[in-house]
Amino acid sequence: MRILIASHNKDKIREIIEIIDDNSIEIVSPEQIAIPDVIEDEETLLGNALKKARSIAEVVNIPTIADDTGLFVDALDGAPGVYSARYAGEECSYQDNRRKLLKELKMIENTELRTARFKTVVVLYFPTGEQVTAEGVVEGYITTQERGDKGFGYDAVFQVKESGKTFAEMDEDEKNKISHRGLALNNLVAEMERLSLIKKE
Repeated sequence: MRILIASHNKDKIREIIEIIDDNSIEIVSPEQIAIPDVIEDEETLLGNALKKARSIAEVVNIPTIADDTGLFVDALDGAPGVYSARYAGEECSYQDNRRKLLKELKMIENTELRTARFKTVVVLYFPTGEQVTAEGVVEGYITTQERGDKGFGYDAVFQVKESGKTFAEMDEDEKNKISHRGLALNNLVAEMERLSLIKKE
């Protein structure tokens, strides 16, 4: 089966390829085939992922996988949420987003009050109209300063509740086993196996 990854984010593409390690699946990236730009203007992660996967699959006629991820901070009433990628502005960098988040939480010094969760929703959409969805959630805390030099996005300020490490302090294998995207993609693969779209190992 050929599956197109609907993303221009090289970090995200690398993670998806590493997590979906199945010989029966040929991963196609936007570097191999041109894909249309899709404006992610839905109000939910599922809405954005579905819109992106469907819009592209219908154009390129290849099963397409798309995801949307949000960081939901309790003290900020769930912000940045669906706007996580552009929290500090449309053309912002990962660093810009982290700086804004830490600034917004500056007055809350108690880590126990800086609770947050990462959530990823992934959709595999077929040109026939069929779709498979899955999600992954990881609970944690927002640190008071950046820790670690690996990963991307908010990884350096998100401390995983279970391990006490930020994602940026983990190597890729460790992160992929417990991350929100890793959980969502593994759940997607399990659902694809259940539907006999791919064979179980």
